[in-house]
Amino acid sequence: MSIETKKESNSFKELLKTLLIAGSIAIFFRSIFFEPFNIPSGSMIPTLLVGDYLFVSKYSYGYSKYSFPFGVVPISDRILDKTPKRGDVIVFRKPGDESIDYIKRLVGLPNDTVQVKKGVLFINSKKTRRIKTNIGIMKNIFGGEKVFTQYKESFGDKIFHQIIESSDNDPFDDTIEFKVPADHFFFMGDNRDNSRDSRTPEVGFVPKKNLIGKAKIIFFSHNGSASIFEFWKWHNSIRFSRIGKAIESVSYTHLTLPTNREV
Repeated sequence: MSIETKKESNSFKELLKTLLIAGSIAIFFRSIFFEPFNIPSGSMIPTLLVGDYLFVSKYSYGYSKYSFPFGVVPISDRILDKTPKRGDVIVFRKPGDESIDYIKRLVGLPNDTVQVKKGVLFINSKKTRRIKTNIGIMKNIFGGEKVFTQYKESFGDKIFHQIIESSDNDPFDDTIEFKVPADHFFFMGDNRDNSRDSRTPEVGFVPKKNLIGKAKIIFFSHNGSASIFEFWKWHNSIRFSRIGKAIESVSYTHLTLPTNREV
């Protein structure tokens, strides 16, 4: 082997070694600390919009096999387990199809009862506080418009979050009383009439082991009006006011909301 060929071989090995080290660090950081997620649907409007990109803390509730890529770590339940707080916005694996990530608001804790009556949420037979803040228009994927009502909702403390309702007479506005099993949670979307969540058999109660992490901060957001190659349109596409916002502080109070894609 010539000297030049040997040098090229060594350079390739060093490059491969560097890439492996960098990849290992990225996987470690993503598994233990923060993982990026994007919002593809409108089920969490007005808190989260289609086109939001956010960091989810992996350490907030401990770790399960779903905390790691491909579920390679053989954890049967959770380690370093911490109990979530009612009202947290959480990413979890969909029960029955753990290849799909959902993001919703935690409503019911283990052993709670949850029911919706005429659009109003009851937890443990106690009516949650709901204050009307806006009436506006929601655009749909077909270009049509639908009137919605925006509320501030509280689970009994002084912390409010925003929700929207199309009406108080939709199928999800009157439910049976759900009893949350031990080691399970009940989730709902903030877009109450357009969210596949624990009110539906498709999702149901979410096992503790399916929790991925707590939504923390929006690091990027765009409205989808420009592609990555249309840089001259970026200034109108990027939602600069949302970048860097903590999830707890996000509210969207304009009377016209963006397209309500499938949820």
